Amino acid sequence: MPLTYKFEKRDQIPTDKASLYVERDGVWLLDVEGVADKTKLDEFRATNVALLKERDELKQRFDGIDPDAVRKLADEKRKLEEAQQLKAGEVEKVVDTRVKAVRGELEKQVSTLSSERDALNARLASIQIDQAVMTEATKRGLRPTAIPDITSRARNTFRLVNGVAQALEADGQTVRVGKDGVTSLTLAEWIDAQVSEAPHLFEANAGGGAAGVLAHGHNPGGVASHRSTNPFRKETWNLTEQMKLQKTDPHLAQRLKAAA
Repeated sequence: MPLTYKFEKRDQIPTDKASLYVERDGVWLLDVEGVADKTKLDEFRATNVALLKERDELKQRFDGIDPDAVRKLADEKRKLEEAQQLKAGEVEKVVDTRVKAVRGELEKQVSTLSSERDALNARLASIQIDQAVMTEATKRGLRPTAIPDITSRARNTFRLVNGVAQALEADGQTVRVGKDGVTSLTLAEWIDAQVSEAPHLFEANAGGGAAGVLAHGHNPGGVASHRSTNPFRKETWNLTEQMKLQKTDPHLAQRLKAAA
């Protein structure tokens, strides 16, 4: 019997198959790579069918029309009009018409080039942000299937400013500050926040980092289980535990400090 890809609720999953599913964005999905939601595929097919239909309609509408012949007729019409205007002594009018035509063509070309430049810059910015996000998130145990999700989230927060990923508030203008309340939010800080806010994007062990310790209280890297309380948090501040943790597991200490 084939496995169902998606369940809306956990209690809908057969008991003997429960371990094969993970929760993502409020639904339970089969934890496999290279599989797409049938709904998305159906939407994609429907879009393709609509585009093909539109193409065929346009093709039928302009069937038998030679674009080169149309342009030639329009050019001949323009020349006849200019000849009549010159015969009537309207030289300035002819010159003005030609200048406007040239200016309009140049403006059209500039607009096209500007649009292409902006599109390329936007694409380049997205690629650079995606690469930076994947590099940082992979260190935290990012699931391969979560790459589209994490990069989409990052694009809603970061913009490329002078070649550097800059975190901005929802208005797209105000710089988003980090935990110190002064400097801008770094990509590493943002990824650490995602580990806590969206743990389904990361592997359960996530490298034994802050998210695993705080959320599950397990014992990563041989660290005593009583350290499930973050000694770097204001409400559980413990300098002695901080020093011990920095000596026994400096990597974990860094993550707990970032998550505080």
